[in-house]
Amino acid sequence: MKIISVVGARPNFMKIAPFIRAIEAHNKIHNNVQHILVHTGQHYDERMSTGFFRELGIPAPQINLEIGSGTHAEQVGHTMIAFEKVLQKEKPDWVVVVGDVNATLACSVTAKKEGIKVCHIEAGLRSGDMFMPEEINRLVTDRLSDLLLTPDTMSSDNLRKEGVPENKIVFAGNVMIDTLEFNRAKASVIELKDIIKANGLPGQVDKLNYFSELKEFGLITMHRPSNVDDATVFKLLASWLTDIASQKVPLIWAIHPRTVKQAESFGILHTLMNSKNILLLHPIGYLEMLKLNMMAKLMLTDSGGLQEECCVLGTPFLTLRWNTERPVTLLQYGGAGYLVGNNIETINRDFEKILTEKRTPKRPELWDGHAAERCLKAILEYKE
Repeated sequence: MKIISVVGARPNFMKIAPFIRAIEAHNKIHNNVQHILVHTGQHYDERMSTGFFRELGIPAPQINLEIGSGTHAEQVGHTMIAFEKVLQKEKPDWVVVVGDVNATLACSVTAKKEGIKVCHIEAGLRSGDMFMPEEINRLVTDRLSDLLLTPDTMSSDNLRKEGVPENKIVFAGNVMIDTLEFNRAKASVIELKDIIKANGLPGQVDKLNYFSELKEFGLITMHRPSNVDDATVFKLLASWLTDIASQKVPLIWAIHPRTVKQAESFGILHTLMNSKNILLLHPIGYLEMLKLNMMAKLMLTDSGGLQEECCVLGTPFLTLRWNTERPVTLLQYGGAGYLVGNNIETINRDFEKILTEKRTPKRPELWDGHAAERCLKAILEYKE
């Protein structure tokens, strides 16, 4: 059997790493799966891409389409053109796509046009927000896929409600947690001071020693357009972070390049850089972020994957979004976090709650570190 798996952006790398390990383990006994990893190049920056392959132990992709940046349509179109050539040459039995980035959509459409079976790992997630490009990617990919491997039972139910036949749905568990468990020990030995020294944005030298010695801090990631593309919204969030939140707990912010760009254009960056209780870091590696999450008192994020990791690690968190495709991570569904959007009053109310909460790990069903093995088994045992 020949399988091509596709990655395009950083969240994909954490999801494909355990799948590759599962294939390697299977081949030590059976040696009957040929695997080709294709990187579309949607994330091409060293900090956002290449370093992740190295630290996650993922072999260098055999094929890199080098698509780069562009509008959604440009990325999807260029990926389809390049990936079609790959499929026509390699003629795989399966194309495996993960997550919800543009590469996921583009490669699933192209594979189906070539008559190749598609498997979607992390299928069935739904935010209900059709203004999110990722939601479009999820819906189209799931509609086309022959095999839908879901991370939780809520996602399986979403697919059933949409009329997906039962034989196409397999509840496999969360591959992101496979990666977390595999790397937990490695991350635990990293020193906070080393993360800060290696990744601090220039111009914050006076804060480095203070933050390096912290025993308690909050962690921030924020990059979605709903939070950083509107000047009024971003300025309100920045004011709350500098004037209120950071006065109660120091904050470490691993800041996305587009967030830096927007902060600079809105005149916010200088204020953040000069806030004595906020430290800005470049985008950091997976192991470094895992270490910070293991240490953090709380998390403020608009990232889906970090919501999942917070649950398993027990880090209380606020999701800075109006909706989430991962409701299983929220307190009302047995998780560890609150959905707060970008309304300052709501954020502040729930921030006060999580300031006093203790770490309580929450582990949904099959978030056990073995999801990738079940994913591969489902592909190998698939019957039309």
